[in-house]
Amino acid sequence: MTTERTSGRRKQAFAAAAAVAALLTTAACGGGDNDGGGSKNGAAGFDAANNKVAQASLAKKGGTLKFGAAQDADSWDTTRGYYGMMWNFARYYSRQLVTNKTEPGKAGAELTPDLATGLAKVTDNGKTYTYTLRDGVTWEDGKPITSKDIKYGIERVWAQDVLSGGPTYLKDVLDPTGAYKGPYKDTAADKLGLKAIETPDDKTIVFKLPKANSDFEEMLGLISASPVRQDKDTKAQYQLKPFSSGPYKFQSYSPGKSLTLVRNDQWKQASDPVRKAYPDKITIQFFSDANQLDQRLLNGDLDLDLNQTGMSPQGRTTALKQHKGNLDNPVSGYVRYAVFPQSVAPFDNIECRKAVIYGADHVSLQTARGGPVAGGDIGTNMLPPSVPGAEGQKYDPYEIAGANKSGNEAKAKEALKACGKPNGFTTTIAVRNNKPVEVATAQSLQASLKKVGITAEIDQFDGSQTTGIIGSPENVKKKKYGIIIMGWGPDFPSVQGFGLPLWNSKYIQQSGNNNYALIKDKTIDGLFDQYVNTLDDAGKEKISTEINHKVMEGAYYLPFVFEKFVNWRSDNLANVYTTDGYSGQYDFVNLGLKNPQK
Repeated sequence: MTTERTSGRRKQAFAAAAAVAALLTTAACGGGDNDGGGSKNGAAGFDAANNKVAQASLAKKGGTLKFGAAQDADSWDTTRGYYGMMWNFARYYSRQLVTNKTEPGKAGAELTPDLATGLAKVTDNGKTYTYTLRDGVTWEDGKPITSKDIKYGIERVWAQDVLSGGPTYLKDVLDPTGAYKGPYKDTAADKLGLKAIETPDDKTIVFKLPKANSDFEEMLGLISASPVRQDKDTKAQYQLKPFSSGPYKFQSYSPGKSLTLVRNDQWKQASDPVRKAYPDKITIQFFSDANQLDQRLLNGDLDLDLNQTGMSPQGRTTALKQHKGNLDNPVSGYVRYAVFPQSVAPFDNIECRKAVIYGADHVSLQTARGGPVAGGDIGTNMLPPSVPGAEGQKYDPYEIAGANKSGNEAKAKEALKACGKPNGFTTTIAVRNNKPVEVATAQSLQASLKKVGITAEIDQFDGSQTTGIIGSPENVKKKKYGIIIMGWGPDFPSVQGFGLPLWNSKYIQQSGNNNYALIKDKTIDGLFDQYVNTLDDAGKEKISTEINHKVMEGAYYLPFVFEKFVNWRSDNLANVYTTDGYSGQYDFVNLGLKNPQK
C-alpha cells in the first residue's frame, strides 16, 4: 500500500529546511502538562488509546462525530478506494462477509464474521470457501442483502477500465488467467458470469479458487469485497453516493469540501455483531491547509483527523507542549525507506548498494523523519511490526540501529572498493516534491553519503504523478534514478499483503510498478509460492521471516524508520483505541461521544 494510498494527507509544500527545523523542535519535546493520566480538561491521557481502549464505558448514543481531513479519499466507492482511512471509514456504510475485529492492537487485525454467520468453511485442500449469510441483513431501502449482491460487488473489481484504483487481489486469485471480463462486459443475462463464485441460493455463497491461497479470507475482509446492488450501481458515479449496507448512509457529499452520513433506519443491530452505531450523524470537513485542520483540532471544534497520518510539525509541537493528554503515538505499520533500482549502474552491484547502507547516518535520517516520537524507531529491515514473522530491531543485519547507527565510513569504503568504485560515484535520489519530510530525508542522505565519496543529486518529481514516473522502470533508467525514496504499508497483515508487490518478480510492471528494485530472485519467488500453500500460522510466520532475510541479504533497500505518528483525539471522544487492522489508526467504526450534546 503506497504512501498516497495510506496516508491520504498531502501536506502543503513548505520549504524542506523549515520542515526539518520544526521536526527537530518536536523531537526535542518530551514533556507537557499531561504526561501521565488524564488532564484537567477531560482528555484521557498520553497514549491512553494506543493499543488499549480509552473511555470505553463513557460512549453514549447520539450526537455528531466530527472528522476533519486535509485530504479527501481517493474514492468512496468500495471497489475503488485504496487509502487506509477510506477502508476504515467505509465500514460505516458497507459490510463484508468478514471484517476486522473491533479490538485494540494486534487483535484488531484478526477477522470476525460480519454479513456471514461464521468464518469460512474451507474444503478441497484450501480451494473452496463457503459462507452462509445472517438473517435480517438489509440495504438502506429495506430489501435483503443476498449472496448475488456480494458476488456482483466483487465482480466489479474486474471492471478496472471503469473502476480503476482499488486492490485487485480477488481478481488475481479467483481468475488468474483473466478470462472474466467484468460485469459491464458480461454477456450473461444476470451479469453474474464469474464462474469462480457460486450462489446456490440467496443465503449461500461459495468461492472456488483455481489454486489455494492461505490469505484468501484476508482478501474477503477488504472493503473491495463489499456487496453492491446491481440496480443501484451507477458505475463511475457510484463513489458520489454508495448505496448503504451498514448503519449509516450518505446524506450529502461535496468532494474536497464535506461529507455527511446519517443513520440508516433499515439497519438492525440484531443483524450486526460488529457495529455499535453510537453517533446519530458523522461529518467530515475537508481543509486545503493541514495547519488549519490542526488548529481546529486543538480548539476542540473537531474530534479527530480522518487521515490518521499524524499532526503536522507546527500543530504537533503545540499539542505535545500543551495538550499531551489528547495524543497517542502509535506505530503506523509502514516502513519508510530508500530503494535501489538494479537497472541503474552501479546499483546492479550488491557491494555498491551496501556502500550506501553503510554510508548513511541513520540517526540523521530518523531525525529528518521527525525523530523517535513523530518519525519512529530506526528501521533495521523491511518487515513492519504488524506483519506476522516480523522481528523488529532484533533483526539488524547491517547494524543500522547498533554499531553503524551514525554510519560506518570504514565499511562503506570497503564496500566501494569491492564494487570497483574506490573513489566513490555519482547518482540521483528521486523524491516526491509534495512530501516535505521525504525531501528532508533525501537531504539528510545526500549529506551523509558525501562523507564517503558518493555524490547524490536530488531530483524532486511531481508527487501526484508517482505511477508514471518512478512506477515506470523505463523512465527510472532514463532518468538514472539510483535511489528512490518511498514508503509502504500492508494491505492486510501478512507478508503477501505487504511484500508481494515489492519483491516478487511477477509484479514487475511497465507502469504502476512497485518492485522498484526490480528484484528477480528465484528463492524469494519460490518462498512466496510456498507461503500461499501453507495453511498453518507458524509455517507462514517462518516463511515470512525468511523472505525478509533474503530481501535484506540482497541489500536492495535502506530502511529509515518503522514509522510512528502523533494523532489527536478530542476530550469528547469515547471508546477509542488504535488497531493493527488499520495500521495503527484509531478504529473508527465504534467511536462514540461522552457528551453527545457538545
